[in-house]
Amino acid sequence: MTTLLDGITSAKVPTDRLTTHVLEVAGREHGEPVVFIHGNVSSSAFWQEPMLDLPRRYRPIAVDLRGFGGTDPLPVDATRGVRDYADDVAATLTALDVGAAHLVGWSMGGGVVLQLLREHPALARTVTLVNPVSPYGFGGTKGADGELVDAAGAGSGGGGGNPDFVARLKDGDTSDESPFSPRQVLLAFYVKPPFHPARLDDLVESMLTTRVGDDHYPGDFTTTDAWPGVAPGTRGVLNTMAPCHFRLDDLDAIERKPPILWVRGADDQIVSDTSLFDLAHLGRLGAVPGWPGEATHPAQPMVTQMRAVLDRYAAAGGDYREVAIADTGHSPHIEKPKEFSAALLEVLAKG
Repeated sequence: MTTLLDGITSAKVPTDRLTTHVLEVAGREHGEPVVFIHGNVSSSAFWQEPMLDLPRRYRPIAVDLRGFGGTDPLPVDATRGVRDYADDVAATLTALDVGAAHLVGWSMGGGVVLQLLREHPALARTVTLVNPVSPYGFGGTKGADGELVDAAGAGSGGGGGNPDFVARLKDGDTSDESPFSPRQVLLAFYVKPPFHPARLDDLVESMLTTRVGDDHYPGDFTTTDAWPGVAPGTRGVLNTMAPCHFRLDDLDAIERKPPILWVRGADDQIVSDTSLFDLAHLGRLGAVPGWPGEATHPAQPMVTQMRAVLDRYAAAGGDYREVAIADTGHSPHIEKPKEFSAALLEVLAKG
């Protein structure tokens, strides 16, 4: 159960796809809409402070994606990439009678926002990407242009989930007894240690709203002779970001190009050119046996890939700004709220 901060309201919104759970700020129904999309293994609860920090002219709306928080746990068709999530958000905005909005996406939610931008550019007044997943997905690619290491996407997808973490997530583990407990994963990777969030218990409860299984997190997978022995399946969360299902590198082709803010923690260990969640980088470190070597299986340069795609967006007439916040991990909106809000307000003013 999400603990609501003073001023935050909670509602279920029926749409033509599913019933979505959203958070809003009381008394802001007529402001400029700012739509916040959370990342993997989390929920809208991670956005409460940034929502309250916005001036009264804005209408903050934080959406739970399917299978997270209080939104219906419908299965996820990963062969569509993150389109199930993006279509759900678009349907929610329609049900709320929200037209063009400022879109803010964190981690996997950044991929959802990019999918909305690619398919529904008229919905985006501005776009803010917070430590977003690479436009070439998560795992299984190399180089700035996102070349597939293996045609089947080996090294990405549902087989990349840590079984101990998945089991503890399913069991609702709130302890700190294991490095794979949700609490310890949050403290080690969602933020840069030794940062300790003020609402740590609430954020852990938010993580535990994640539905677990082949249709949700982490998803199904297949085996393969290619290293590291697993390839993406067709269902569930991690497969939505497998590079054989997910590719958003043609943003420069969008005719209408809203301003983009890319804000990231400079010390992020999840979305990084040396991510500790990338099987290729873990192979390089000796943590995954049998790594074939740098020539064929280098670490995925996630930040470099994002920058290359946004550089093409700018060269085609778009406007983007990159803000790297020092001494910060995967969650700058939690770790450095003042710096995050200042950057966000600057891009909102452009829309």
